Parts: sequence; C-alpha cells; structure tokens
Amino acid sequence: MSPAEPLIRNISDTAQWAAVYRARESERPDAVFRDPFARRLAGSRGESIADSLPKGRSQSWAWVTRTYLFDQFIAEEVARGVDLVVNLAAGLDARPYRMALPPELRWIEVDLPALIDSKEEILAGERPSCVLERVRLDLADVPARRQLFDRLGRETKRALVVTEGLLIYLTPDEVRSLARDLAAPAPFQRWVVDVVSPGLLKMLLKQWGSRLDDAGAPLKFAPPEGPAYFAGTGWEPIDVRSILRTAARIKRSPLLLRLVAKLPEPKGPPGNRPWSAVCLLEKR
Repeated sequence: MSPAEPLIRNISDTAQWAAVYRARESERPDAVFRDPFARRLAGSRGESIADSLPKGRSQSWAWVTRTYLFDQFIAEEVARGVDLVVNLAAGLDARPYRMALPPELRWIEVDLPALIDSKEEILAGERPSCVLERVRLDLADVPARRQLFDRLGRETKRALVVTEGLLIYLTPDEVRSLARDLAAPAPFQRWVVDVVSPGLLKMLLKQWGSRLDDAGAPLKFAPPEGPAYFAGTGWEPIDVRSILRTAARIKRSPLLLRLVAKLPEPKGPPGNRPWSAVCLLEKR
C-alpha cells in the first residue's frame, strides 16, 4: 500500500475487511465457528481496514453473528437435501473448505475475476470438502448472469442461493431484478439474504459511508418494509433471525445490547429502528 492509496480501493477490498472478523472470531477459545483460512485471506490490508474505520473493533459482533447465521441456514438446508449451493458475490468466503459438507454437494462461487484469481492463489493446495466450481462474472452483467442461472438450473434438482453482504450495495431496483432472475430457474427454491433497516443504514453511513463512497461501493439497500420487501419479487420470507437477538444468545454483543435484546421487538416494519436480520426466503 502506498501512502496515497486508500485502504478501501473498491468493493472487493470489503471482502478482506469481512475476513478479519472471521479470523478474530476463529482465534477465540469459545469461537462459534472456525475459519482457519480467514487470516490468510484477510491479509494485512484487511486488518488495516478494520482497525482504521470508526468502531471497526466494537462492531465486530454483528459481522460474526451474520456469518454464524448464514452458516446455520446453509447447514440446515444441506441437511434437508439441497444438492447445489450458489454463493453470489462469494468474496473471500471459505465455507466449502471449513464447513462439514457432503462430498457430493456442488458449490458454485460467483465473483469478479480479479478477486477469484487472488483467492485461488491464496488457497492453492487446499482441498474443499465438496465439489467446488468458481465462476468469474460481474453480476451487474444481466444477460451473463441469466445465462449462468439457466445453466445451473438445468444441472440441479434443488438449489440454495446465498448472498451474504451483497444486497446492501445494490439499489432496490437492482435487488428486484436479481430476485426475479433467481426465481426463473425451477430448482432455485430457497435463498438466504441479510437485510438492514433504514435506521441502521443511516448509522452505517455515518460511520463508514464516506470511505465506501470514495471506493465506489456506497451502501444503498435498506427496505422500510424489511423482509416483506421480497414478497413483490417472487420470494417469501419464511424464517427471519434477528442479528441483535442471536448475538445476545451466543454472547457476542455488548452487555447493554444483550439487555436491549430481551425487550419485546415492536411489531411491523422496522423502519427507522436500527435493525438487521438474516432471512431464509422461499420462492412463491
């Protein structure tokens, strides 16, 4: 890194940022998951990003809990008989290596070519626990992604789609377009997403917005209606797990927030309340 070079240069650098939190969690004696590859994948840039951003350490509980919840949903769906996992904007995720997965399970990682090249170099010599395929693709290329989804739909019977940390960088129209494209292949029956409220988005923009804007990765998606947003795109939320409540249960959030998590959650859309969740969607 040169002195004049920003720490977050583009959206791909946010993958190193996320990997740092997985590495730190993995090094705890009471870790809720273990990712032995995260430290290598994060590199020095990832550590610098996490340490330089406001509340870069104090907010780690939310990142850890998000990863934990995605792990839970994936494990549950694989146990239900999913034969294909499609991880869009997979970043530096190492689940095909670190999770106990059936060897016959197919796992597809989709991301930008440069990021996949770097990831393959770092993980050279490591062996995934399932059948892993990487696809170099910009998801903003709508015809190319539709072609990919069509191919995968013809190659599987029951697929799970995963988008961890992706949707917040898209506009509502882009999310709607992606959702409809994912609904097209018949075997794409379930989809795991993370969602934040407008209230939480405002907090994130105040903390990190300018850095991400400068990197061309502004935060955008925070539907006022919460998970119900997806009902108009061909998908229905069937399981919504609060990050705050889960973090309290696994003892990762600060004590004060654990106390807040015990309060009854207001009914209705989250709106301006700081709120986030990981959701399992099912095609309608």
